[in-house]
Amino acid sequence: MSVIIPIRGLRYNPGAGPMSELITPPYDVIDFWLQERYYRQHPCNIIRLEYGKTYPSDTEKNNRYTRAAADFAAWQEDGILQREKTPAIYFCQEEFTHNGQMKTRSSFICGVKLFPYEKGIILPHEETMPKHKADRLALMQACKANFSPIFGLYVDPGRIIEKPLLTEVRRAPDVSFTDEDNRRCSIWVVANAGVIKQVQQLMDSQRIFIADGHHRYETALTYRDLRRKQEGYSAGECPYDYVMMSLVNLYDPGLVILPIHRIIRNAPHLNVEEFLKHLREHFLVEKFPPGADHKNLKAFFEALGKRGSSPQQQSRHDVKYGRNQHPHVFGLYIGGDRFYLLILRDKSTLSPVIPSGYSLTWQGLDVSVLHYLILKRLLGIEEEQWADENYLSYTREEENILAAVDAGMYQLAFFLNPILIEEFTAVAASGEKVPQKSTYFYPKIATGLVINQL
Repeated sequence: MSVIIPIRGLRYNPGAGPMSELITPPYDVIDFWLQERYYRQHPCNIIRLEYGKTYPSDTEKNNRYTRAAADFAAWQEDGILQREKTPAIYFCQEEFTHNGQMKTRSSFICGVKLFPYEKGIILPHEETMPKHKADRLALMQACKANFSPIFGLYVDPGRIIEKPLLTEVRRAPDVSFTDEDNRRCSIWVVANAGVIKQVQQLMDSQRIFIADGHHRYETALTYRDLRRKQEGYSAGECPYDYVMMSLVNLYDPGLVILPIHRIIRNAPHLNVEEFLKHLREHFLVEKFPPGADHKNLKAFFEALGKRGSSPQQQSRHDVKYGRNQHPHVFGLYIGGDRFYLLILRDKSTLSPVIPSGYSLTWQGLDVSVLHYLILKRLLGIEEEQWADENYLSYTREEENILAAVDAGMYQLAFFLNPILIEEFTAVAASGEKVPQKSTYFYPKIATGLVINQL
């Protein structure tokens, strides 16, 4: 099924500067302030290529994309970026702390052949937004490169695929550094043809699930088709028939999935007390003990996670669940240090609310229940408004969410538990997509480790 190849990646010359000052997270988590910080951090930071500034004076011939292309060419000419002498796979290990536990996540960066989703070889799980794809396409057309790898997942319970690559770990890594979040990243450049062939053969039976980078993948397909049209399609393969991915085993012990929370504004005719009354028709609404200045936040999220775990841990007799189903539990914040836990009373009441044309797994996702029962039915926020920041915003930053509600910028905040890995794969394998911004794979794959020329 999937086809992977080694690539002659471009990497920063060790003399260019500390790697921690040259890389960034993916573009889609960088706001104005982060962009400004990375610009100031180092004159050769990858931000200037991946997500350059825009100015009121920008023109068709002088804009973020043309400037990125000019810098990309100049950095190669000046030796700041150097191309690998031979094609390679890049084996990476990231050491980080999550919830007080040290974890190590392994991955490898390579080229992955592009296939339309309907082929069932590369599988998405989230919806995309046109404006982001237009931005990424303009950058690819200007620079003819992938600056950041798409985050892909494969399924290998026995962890067989990475074994040939682990033989390389016996030597010192080619790159090793600690990033701004105190994560240790080590990279081995694997050019051994025998090792590469083993990995290719093992990956041949795999499908790849896109964890992060749906916009970039769909853009790469569009870019490939445009290049084929411009150059005349032939049976031979070209670099643009592949896209750079960082592949992680779904069974890697260092794989962490976090939730993305929702904050609401401009909900039509919202009366908070009336809303709580309507919630009680469907949920047990438990007020969480208040704590001055959000001091109870950690305990709140611990309770959210515990109440949303397996039914066997539930003692409430007035909550009905189907067999092998976890409870639907949400956190709610309405300002003024007022926190609530919402526990769905009876899953059978969801039938009239959740769209019927989806699998049972999709219908049973927490995010599906939140969007269709609470946002759409109880708050009157329609599906076409879910991508409109005038109504709904998505973020991981809990403290910022509370501050935004307290300041009156938003009316309500909803907190979710993370999607389960089994749910993620089942939805993607069935050809379905969860509502946008439903998963946050942590840590994000850094931009600037390797660049793939097209």
